[in-house]
Amino acid sequence: MNYFRKKSIIDIRKQIEEGSVESRESLGKHLKTRDLASFGIAAIIGAGIFSTIGQASSAGGPAVIFLFLFTALACGFAAFAYAEFASMVPVSGSAYTYSYVAFGEIIAWIIGWALIMEYAIGNITVAISWSDYFTSLLESIHIKAIGLQGIHLPEWIQMDYMTASNGFDSATSMLKAGKDYTSLDSALQQAYLAWNNAPTLFGFHIIFDLPALFIIVLITWLVYRGMKESRNASNAMVVVKLAIILLVIAVGIFYVDMSNWSPFAPNGIAGVLKGVSAVFFAYIGFDAISTTAEECENPQRDLPRGMMWAIIICTILYMIIALILTGMVNYNELAVGDPLAYVFEKLNLKWMSGIIAVSAVVAMASVLLVFQMGQPRIWMSMSRDGLLPKQFSKIHPRFKTPSFSTIVVGFVVAIPALFMNLKMVTDLCSIGTLFAFVLVCGGVLVLQNKKDIPRGKFKTPYLNSKYIMPLALVASLTLLFTKYQEETIHFITNKKDLKSNQEILDNLSPEDLSLLRSNVINSDSVVMNKANNDVYEYYSDDKQMMLISTLKSDIFKKDESYFYNEGFSHFAEKIPTWIFILFTLFITGMAFLHNLSLIPILGLLSCLYMMSELELANWIYFTGWLLLGLVIYFGYSARNSKLNSKTEETN
Repeated sequence: MNYFRKKSIIDIRKQIEEGSVESRESLGKHLKTRDLASFGIAAIIGAGIFSTIGQASSAGGPAVIFLFLFTALACGFAAFAYAEFASMVPVSGSAYTYSYVAFGEIIAWIIGWALIMEYAIGNITVAISWSDYFTSLLESIHIKAIGLQGIHLPEWIQMDYMTASNGFDSATSMLKAGKDYTSLDSALQQAYLAWNNAPTLFGFHIIFDLPALFIIVLITWLVYRGMKESRNASNAMVVVKLAIILLVIAVGIFYVDMSNWSPFAPNGIAGVLKGVSAVFFAYIGFDAISTTAEECENPQRDLPRGMMWAIIICTILYMIIALILTGMVNYNELAVGDPLAYVFEKLNLKWMSGIIAVSAVVAMASVLLVFQMGQPRIWMSMSRDGLLPKQFSKIHPRFKTPSFSTIVVGFVVAIPALFMNLKMVTDLCSIGTLFAFVLVCGGVLVLQNKKDIPRGKFKTPYLNSKYIMPLALVASLTLLFTKYQEETIHFITNKKDLKSNQEILDNLSPEDLSLLRSNVINSDSVVMNKANNDVYEYYSDDKQMMLISTLKSDIFKKDESYFYNEGFSHFAEKIPTWIFILFTLFITGMAFLHNLSLIPILGLLSCLYMMSELELANWIYFTGWLLLGLVIYFGYSARNSKLNSKTEETN
């Protein structure tokens, strides 16, 4: 059996012209360039501008604008590749369909399976985020006429089970270490209250995220009803949030203190790049536009334009907002979950905070709409090819939407969002998306020199990388072994690194933390009292040697290895970077031998670099997900593939 069998572009386009791709019912065609750009803006401007922009700015300072620019360029390079494929193969399926054409069925299945994870985790994460903003908005409502002082939902119905459980354990551990309850992070306080106040059934704490369920049901219903309704809702939400963002810029610019921009890059390039995963997550979603290809009036013209306009508009807004935020307050203060609201509250502009809260709720809903719209169309495309059961490609006769897939997606997102906290695995969403981008860029390179395939109206501009890539590689190596020689040699030789105080203390058991606190109180009660009896606050970075000495004593008996990142585990964390390095060497050689186009290579390498910045654990989880997908592929999909049936008929 040939697992790398490919779909023919000629056959697909012939079926499109006949109006019966895979003998399917057709989807409604309602989208133009304006609508596609609006979908892109709806997907991109969400959590990024209301939360992650703060974390990235606190690490990189005002220079974080260069990270937004770099990420936009990476996404722009990938968008060129998406646009070229969309022009060649204007059908639903996005990267899944493009990989089917370029690499073959098994690679298409892998990317389709990866996209299922991307959209599912993305949807769950956004739903949970929306719930947080919505409950905060309810609590901020004050109507004097009727004596309303905010609407407070019980903590146990505004939080998922895992957050409450983990938060309760963390809070308990910190309380044992000497922290006062009032000094705990507000999120930990809420988790602690949720766990303690939740009703129990047979010893099980009943805790679930009701607002998250509400928004998922609402959005799923909207997506089920039709593309025209989804388009109108998306356009309306985009108008609202763009108007509010422009208001933020117009008001905030008068409070900018230019002295806050000095130093411009306080933590250097390392600080700027520290926020790469958070900033990239802010751009996730523009690729979902390509899943709507069959619902475009003119996909070959409108899809490329819609993608590009969405990325350009959002990048400009992100950069302006980053400059406004870092100009209004010092970058150090922006490591908060709601940076826009925070800066205006600090400047006593609380009326702006209320407007921003409303905008955040609208923005999150629009992101969820686009993600919830994209996933059913991936499943529909895989079902049409026989890789998923036939029911997934069923089109509603009246609404012209993939009805069964839409309902299943609703359940897949709603049930985990009730009970699971997937905020900690948003990097999984990023790695799935980046993997898709890498394959789409690679697909353009694979098809670059093939003369027997029809081309669309859009083609990625060709720049020969034959000499550019080798020269760039030599320049990079020269820089690494001169200016950054020490860091480069340490990386190659896997030299051990001393852990931070935070890491050392985090690895202590609750019993050891409690013992350490008692020990410090007995030996240095005055300073410990100033640190609020908190060992984390007491052992600041300048007391690292003191901490190590204490933990090496006969009381704790920690050996030398406890304080260092070393050995294979230290090397393992560098494996993603080694993958990037080795692949860069490979693609440079291929560029020299085959005159490969520069733009897809830049897209591929920049996306692979961002993948390498994600922790090894995300690569392991992602690999596990792909292996599970391969079990399903070999167990069901390979045998039921329509291409497999055609091959058997031919033989």
